[in-house]
Amino acid sequence: MVTTPVQKKLSKVEGLKEDSNYLREPVATELLEDTNCFTEDATQILKFHGSYQQDNRDNRVKGQEKDYQFMLRTRNPGGFIPPQLYLALDKMADDYGNGTLRATTRQGFQMHGILKKNLKAAIATIVNNLGSTLGACGDLNRNVMAPPVPYKNRPEYQYAWEYATNVADLLTPQTGAYYEIWLDGEKAISAEESPEVKAARQSNGNGTIIHEGEEPLYGSHYMPRKFKCSVTVPGDNSVDLFSQDVSLVVITNKKKELQGFNVYAGGGLGRTHNKEETFARVADPIGYVEKEDIYNLIKAILSTQRDYGDRTNRRHARMKYLINDWGVAKFKTTVEGYFGKEIAPLKPLPEFKYKDFLGWEEQGDGKLFLGISIDNGRIKDEGNFQLRTALREIVAKYSVPMRVTPHQNVLLYDIAPEARSPITEILTRCGVIVEPKEIETLTRYSMACPALPTCGLAVTESERVIPSILERIRALLDKLGLQNESFVIRMTGCPNGCARPYMAELGFVGSFPESYQVWLAGCPDQTRLAQVYTDRVHVNDLETFFEPIFVYFKQSKQKKESFGDFCHRVGLDAIREFTANYDPNASKSATGSKSSKRAPRISLKPDVYSQLKEAAAKQNTSMTEIANQALADYLAKLS
Repeated sequence: MVTTPVQKKLSKVEGLKEDSNYLREPVATELLEDTNCFTEDATQILKFHGSYQQDNRDNRVKGQEKDYQFMLRTRNPGGFIPPQLYLALDKMADDYGNGTLRATTRQGFQMHGILKKNLKAAIATIVNNLGSTLGACGDLNRNVMAPPVPYKNRPEYQYAWEYATNVADLLTPQTGAYYEIWLDGEKAISAEESPEVKAARQSNGNGTIIHEGEEPLYGSHYMPRKFKCSVTVPGDNSVDLFSQDVSLVVITNKKKELQGFNVYAGGGLGRTHNKEETFARVADPIGYVEKEDIYNLIKAILSTQRDYGDRTNRRHARMKYLINDWGVAKFKTTVEGYFGKEIAPLKPLPEFKYKDFLGWEEQGDGKLFLGISIDNGRIKDEGNFQLRTALREIVAKYSVPMRVTPHQNVLLYDIAPEARSPITEILTRCGVIVEPKEIETLTRYSMACPALPTCGLAVTESERVIPSILERIRALLDKLGLQNESFVIRMTGCPNGCARPYMAELGFVGSFPESYQVWLAGCPDQTRLAQVYTDRVHVNDLETFFEPIFVYFKQSKQKKESFGDFCHRVGLDAIREFTANYDPNASKSATGSKSSKRAPRISLKPDVYSQLKEAAAKQNTSMTEIANQALADYLAKLS
């Protein structure tokens, strides 16, 4: 039996959770008020229902009320989106949102621009179409991730889907608040829970169960902070398993029968600038658990964090800090106390590799699946690019299910072979690239968070500027004779790390307006944490900043060595030393150019950049050529 520790003075949010009557108030009361926003106290509880209150910073006017709007996030274990739900979300994007959908890095969808008066109708529509937003945000278990690929002839992938769903069900809040507030108490029809999941939630389990109140696993305070889980298969790191609080790896026997799971714990990427006590961390191996014990093990880990996680300092509240402070041995011993038995040693595993599953492929039962790349997850219609139209037409006509991928793409599956050609024609007509080899590799493997103008935490741009930054990096690589090089680039507008930049080969983390902290030395398969290279680089200085780094890479890399692995091998100090002694004029032979001096650069507003890019594509020319001609014409009129 485990003794619950005595906590110090609790943070304000802990008090709000305790006083919320299991997530009901003050949301229920304020929803009925004729206002455009919720109070700060209500917004903290609203997160548990899957929504963040935001304001559009592009529309701020001094002296006027902020342009309040709401982001809704869906909860879809393993990224599963049935056809009915997708079509409902697509329609809602126009009825209530800003005309776009956004695939998230946790395999759900986000919808931005919803007004307070439409929030109830939007959530009710999602629930009534086989979806949910409950637990997509807030201090509890978030969406459980799993590889999106539907290999019907590889049972391990089916086990990953099954247990991602079951872990999500086990850790779903049991309060009636969600259905009372958003559906007037009418609980929607949902899939039947596994009997094992029901039994695990009801059993006593060495102190894991709280018998008073509505929440047997969470209690009235829920978790100290968010809690993230994934389930994957040996060798498949499409879920970024080392960045999760808990990751399970399916273990089968030679007959492909499920035996149990390897367990990892303690990953997490959120941090705060200039607060050294906050940091990104990769998960540690904990051990192996038989399949019949996995739910009790999940309960034991959750209870350890629930009872011992820091509830006084929210910056120190994630489970990664508990494991870091205690050490893995003490954490494991405490978990075993709740678990009721020792955890076995880890089973051998192959190396984990990143996979994105793009393009057409057979799924093993005679049908096909198609992975579609989506820049930063944004599903929209813009100019000749009509992705929203294409997906709506395909899902409506062929009634195919969808999996959102951990890389913000979507995967359509259960497609009849005869539908391949007409689906390809729809996508081609709508300007969507089907063949993954045709996607610029820097773009294919990059991710960015939404950041400005809606995210309240963002200190600078991310999604709106990464297309131009990737083009500039590609141009620099081409200039330096590195045309065939590509690497994983991720960008966020703040240090919270929603696009997982700390696992990238090159990470940009917003630190000041138009400036970024730069992280290097992650690896292509996202199994190693990157390191801070510098705290501040202005967006206009990227070429001069990265040129010596890329020149050093070209001169000193080993055969087939990736950029991230190179940075890790030589070390950041060696890169800094090379950069400090770098003479652009002495590197003419390396660059193949007459001068390495950086050309003057000007910044464009994101909307102007988008229009310029579209015009260049239509005219089959470069953006630089159009910009130069337009400026020349303008200056000629002035003279």
